[in-house]
Amino acid sequence: MEIARHGELEPYVTADGSIIREWAGPGRVASARHQSLAEATVPPGRATIAHYHVRAEELYLFTAGRGRMRLGEEERAVAAGDCVAIPPGTVHKLWNDGDEDLVLVCACAPPYAHEDTVLVEDAAGA
Repeated sequence: MEIARHGELEPYVTADGSIIREWAGPGRVASARHQSLAEATVPPGRATIAHYHVRAEELYLFTAGRGRMRLGEEERAVAAGDCVAIPPGTVHKLWNDGDEDLVLVCACAPPYAHEDTVLVEDAAGA
C-alpha cells in the first residue's frame, strides 16, 4: 500500500503559477496511471495565469479561502466547499481576493502534465 502524506510532499510551481503538492499520479508516492490528485494553493492577492488543458478534465474542490474563478466566459465567486468541473479545452483562471490562502484539491484525468497546459496570457495577465 502506498500512502502519500501531505507533510512529506515537495511543493512545486505549475505552469499556471499555482503552488502544488501532488498526492497521486504517475511517478508519485501514491502511483496512479490514469489520473492525478493534488493540492493547489493561490496566496492572497495572487492569481493563476489563464490557461487550458488540451486533454485533461479537471475537478477543483475548494477547501479553504475564497476568491474568483473564470471558466470560459463566466466568472463567479468561489469559496471553501465549492466544486467546479473544468472540461478539456476550456480556459480558466483563479484569483485569490481574500486574506488567506485559496486552497483546492485538483483531480485531473488524464494526469496533470506541464505539456498539456496552454497559457493564454503572460504572467502579468496580458
